[in-house]
Amino acid sequence: MAAILEVNNLGISFGGLHAVDNFHVTINQGELYGLIGPNGAGKTTIFNLLTGVYKPDEGIIRLDGQDITGRKTIDINKAGVARTFQNIRLFHQISVLDNVKVGLHNRYSYSTVTGIFRLPGYRRTERLMDEKAMELLKVFDLDTSAEILASNLPYGKQRKLEIARALATDPKLLLLDEPAAGMNPNETAELMETIRFVREHFGITILLIEHDMKLVSGICERLSVLNFGKILCEGETSEVLHDPEVIKAYLGE
Repeated sequence: MAAILEVNNLGISFGGLHAVDNFHVTINQGELYGLIGPNGAGKTTIFNLLTGVYKPDEGIIRLDGQDITGRKTIDINKAGVARTFQNIRLFHQISVLDNVKVGLHNRYSYSTVTGIFRLPGYRRTERLMDEKAMELLKVFDLDTSAEILASNLPYGKQRKLEIARALATDPKLLLLDEPAAGMNPNETAELMETIRFVREHFGITILLIEHDMKLVSGICERLSVLNFGKILCEGETSEVLHDPEVIKAYLGE
């Protein structure tokens, strides 16, 4: 199976402290991979390195064979990497539909003049974007909420909307940063089904950061465990979660 993401010897320091040191991972096309570890282990820092928020001090990141190391966030997104955030980042004062259309602007565009004067190209592109956005909203059962403000959605649906907006960029790799944070057990169970469906329906590769061990063990085929910026353990999920070093460092037992 072909690798969609290959990361080798990735590292970054802040003020002389190694936040991430010699991080490596290979994730195959269509895989659902987990990245877990205690708070402060460096998980979100890795996401920021993968998406161009930070530039690594060392290491190489390849997406589908293409070197994307240190490129700008917008260029990495266009190459095929999309993400969500632990703290939901929606445009709360625009509609649910328009939030998804923001993601679509990565794929559909028109000139400034066309937009200002509402020329035929503008109307045609906007119609296509409306149709595509509604298709994505239907996948997440959000189509009946298309015209309401994103801020008026319940918390669990805001999470779904953020995923829908990320998918609007047509990524090869979707990064989910603790998507179950703040959810109750019913919402978490529904989220698990949503993530499974997204992987199967879109044929997309997913890298998941999560603290909810039930969620991780229920949907991830393989895991890497991070501690103090370094890989502590990696492998099949069932094996990793029973590793004594993982139990000691992560579960505190």
